[in-house]
Amino acid sequence: MKSREIQHIVIVGGGSAGWLTAAVIAAAHPRAAGSNLSVTLLESPDVAPIGVGEGTWPSMRETLQRIGVLESDFVRACDAAFKQGSRFDGWIDGVDAHRYYHPFAAPHGYGEANLAANWRAAYPQAAFADLVSYQPALCMEGRAPKQPGTPEYAGVANYGYHLDAGKFGEFLRAHACARLGVRHVRDHVVAIESTPEGDIAAVRTREQGPIKGDLFVDCTGSRALLLNGHFGVPLRSQKHLLFNDSAMAVQVPYAAEDSPIASPTVSSARAAGWVWDIGLPTRRGVGYVYSSAHTDDDQAQRVLQDYLTLSGSPATLAPPRKLSFEPGYRERFWERNCVAVGQAAGFIEPLEASALAMVELSAAMIADTLPATRDTMALAARSFNDTFTYRWERVIEFLKLHYVLSKRRDSDYWVDNQAASSIPERLQESLLLWKHRPPSRHDFPRIEEIFPAASYQYVLYGMGFETAYGEVARDTDQPQLADRYFRETAALTRRMLGGLPANRELLEHIRRQGMPRG
Repeated sequence: MKSREIQHIVIVGGGSAGWLTAAVIAAAHPRAAGSNLSVTLLESPDVAPIGVGEGTWPSMRETLQRIGVLESDFVRACDAAFKQGSRFDGWIDGVDAHRYYHPFAAPHGYGEANLAANWRAAYPQAAFADLVSYQPALCMEGRAPKQPGTPEYAGVANYGYHLDAGKFGEFLRAHACARLGVRHVRDHVVAIESTPEGDIAAVRTREQGPIKGDLFVDCTGSRALLLNGHFGVPLRSQKHLLFNDSAMAVQVPYAAEDSPIASPTVSSARAAGWVWDIGLPTRRGVGYVYSSAHTDDDQAQRVLQDYLTLSGSPATLAPPRKLSFEPGYRERFWERNCVAVGQAAGFIEPLEASALAMVELSAAMIADTLPATRDTMALAARSFNDTFTYRWERVIEFLKLHYVLSKRRDSDYWVDNQAASSIPERLQESLLLWKHRPPSRHDFPRIEEIFPAASYQYVLYGMGFETAYGEVARDTDQPQLADRYFRETAALTRRMLGGLPANRELLEHIRRQGMPRG
């Protein structure tokens, strides 16, 4: 008996996760190229996206290109700004002025010489990121990552985006429906119908009846209506490792129309969590992420207000929006003919902005490895589940690294974060290795690692971690070559600061004239 072909994908749930997934799949299987695949996105008219503001990785540039979006259109429609990394204030020892950067640009000369060892030996007073990358200086000076004449998606410096998540979902919806042939249905799911074999046959809606499909993508947020609600795949809680489960978020106007726009996401550590500060062209998105086991909502709101006062925000703002979440990920992400993307698959606190990146990676893997028939779907599911279990574990380890390295002991929150029981075993082992050598590509063997070794070096040495290299010299250390790269980085920094505009200047140019097409 011939196996059923996969011809219709039904995505349940909209927002950034749903519409990005729909666009990536539809763009990879265009009808114009002879594909028989159709994509329907079903979303409830009553469920609004969370939309508190998002940061992306540089990978979003490739994703937007892949689905055929013009960067100028995206920047204008989504109130987007350019993001060049993250700045961490107060994480080292509780003093906000003691800060470090995790830039998007890899260290200059990375992989050619042991930059970390030669930094410590020759320039111990310099900040590691400042010595090996031009990007911290661009962030400090509020410079853009490109010039007005730089083509779309190209950059003088590596960059991602800050954006309005609500506007991003609407922008993707319009593009997916108008350009990629995605069918959009607004209706309520009232039941899920099964096949005799146990697959999902259809989602039954209130107004339009059953919507049949061959593969269903669950983008219903933390409810996981299909994967959890129907198939019963539970969440694997990570609260014993990462304590944050709540947030207070608020939108903040600029003091003046020409106020500078920050190049990095600013993360400021506090007694029971940390405050994010994201700069968009028209406003800032600010929020306090915290552990409900270590503080209460009233105190969290006071911490947020104190931060806003210190940063010169207006005295009167709308009350902050309270968000709650369970940090964790599903035991399986693909069950029979259902795969979860976005918060339906899992969510960990927004430190290092991994949420949208995981959506991108999930959508790309579904699109690129989509089984042709139902009888090979179990193989695709096995590969997907293995890949994303690995990725979630690496995200958790990297986020925990920020807490483990802190010297803060001013509250139970920071003390508890140092407890061995709250540190993943693999991270504990890695930290033992890194006491004698820096993180390298050998520690992260997969081709598409979530965070490469260079990112670990930025955080480790930004937080003051010590690697004792001993007396044994390695031919890969290359001290003279490393010193040359340090001098080249300094020269490159001066050149970029002299040639790159301020963020607001470039964004205003894009709004008026757009960017050249490559």
